Amino acid sequence: MNVNIDNLVSISEANQNFSKVARMVDEKGTVVILKNNSPRYVLVDYNLFRQNITAGDADVDAVASRILSKHIKAFEVLAK
Repeated sequence: MNVNIDNLVSISEANQNFSKVARMVDEKGTVVILKNNSPRYVLVDYNLFRQNITAGDADVDAVASRILSKHIKAFEVLAK
């Protein structure tokens, strides 16, 4: 996952204009929502999310952990 500043949205902008953020996800696949200028949430296209689930009974924590570990360097850069 490459860090792209075009995929960053403040939580207030996401709250006030969710349809715009949803369109960004449609175009880019993911959007990182910042809270207090730090990455806090990731909004992911459902189809992209489903691609990351290998087992039908995958537990959400396991999927989240796998996605985080796969993209940890990008999250570390965003957290600086």
